[in-house]
Amino acid sequence: MVVGAGQMGRGIAQVAAQAGLSVLVCDAEEAFLDRGLSALEKQLARSVERGRMAAAELAAVMSRIEGTLDLGRAAECGFVVEAVTESLEVKMDVLRRLDAAAPAGTILASNTSSLPITQLAACTVRPDRVVGMHFMNPVPAMKLVEVIRGLLTSDETMATTLALAERLGKTPVEVRDAPGFVVNRLLMPLINEAAFCVYEGLAAPGDVDTVMRLGANHPMGPLALADLVGLDVVLAILDVLYRGFGDPKYRACPLLRQMVLAGRLGRKSGRGFFEYADSSS
Repeated sequence: MVVGAGQMGRGIAQVAAQAGLSVLVCDAEEAFLDRGLSALEKQLARSVERGRMAAAELAAVMSRIEGTLDLGRAAECGFVVEAVTESLEVKMDVLRRLDAAAPAGTILASNTSSLPITQLAACTVRPDRVVGMHFMNPVPAMKLVEVIRGLLTSDETMATTLALAERLGKTPVEVRDAPGFVVNRLLMPLINEAAFCVYEGLAAPGDVDTVMRLGANHPMGPLALADLVGLDVVLAILDVLYRGFGDPKYRACPLLRQMVLAGRLGRKSGRGFFEYADSSS
């Protein structure tokens, strides 16, 4: 089961179905579920149009995916990945409900990008079977999965999760539970400093990104990447890092906070540091 039919959740469901697994995709509202599954099918259809996938494969992948509004159907599943909004309270609520519904042996994985796995696991009666499984965005294209071991995560749970990541065609890296893990501990200060360059008037957003693309050989500039991730997500992760380490180097740029308050969240809202004609949630 994948809980959450947003961009990350449907991406996880896609790679699982493409690997031959049957997947339940669960969301809280029918509109969110329908929109997520429709977006997934459109993404696959584009792959068919570009010759990257046969039409028969598209049909086979979609046949392995079933939508549901019933979180209780976790009772049918041996592995659950929650991919709901990056909020400790929301994730803990979902994990408590999954813990009550799923069989004792089921592994509960969180796709959190920064929140403490040990704390998430503590809200369940199976902390040894709770693990972090941080996919990168966009899930179908990005190879890395950070597999995060909480304080009580068992060796068996880690082995199963690492093997699942490999079955999904990903490269898993085992990471210890700490704020931001590895990817975001390195990436978010870069994005934050790029935002400060704009905030302080050093350079325009496009020029900041050009510097990093041409000067540091980055495939995408940090501000375009921030727009892809979502500025609200970037801000939330920076706040987690700041609270977790108490280090001022993680203090979020005021411009980021202003943009989030203004609803300029990046690609999903149509405007962040740059403007987008094809915004989708």
